[in-house]
Amino acid sequence: MNGWILAATVELGGAGAAALWGVATGPLSRRVVAQNLATSAVCPALLLLAQGYGRPSYVDLALLMALLGPVGTLVFARLLADDLADDRPSAWGPTWAAAGLSAAVVVAVCVATGPNRAMVKLLVIGALLIGGNVIASRALAGGFRGVRGA
Repeated sequence: MNGWILAATVELGGAGAAALWGVATGPLSRRVVAQNLATSAVCPALLLLAQGYGRPSYVDLALLMALLGPVGTLVFARLLADDLADDRPSAWGPTWAAAGLSAAVVVAVCVATGPNRAMVKLLVIGALLIGGNVIASRALAGGFRGVRGA
């Protein structure tokens, strides 16, 4: 076991336990936020595991999760809008913590990878993951000021 795999194990253990607790208990608002943050936990872990095992295919899985995870949360926010109207979730603390973790992992893996095409892919994954989760968290909290739904 090297440091990359150990970091992925610690990250998945902590964030996975928190997401599992959030999904298994509490009101609907907490469950939807936990589902969103589970994506934020698994995607950086895949990047760490890709580096640890030397498997670039894990980076492709991370790219897929960075694309589809926030989209799934936006679908939940749209479908559950009436149920979430009374109890709007606010998870800016966990969202920014997950964004910071994602940024730290992407920077560490970029430094280990070096300047090449793989680094560009890692930066795209980081931007999609951080931006997507911030937008999805904002959508869960009630949307953006001045933007009206259809």
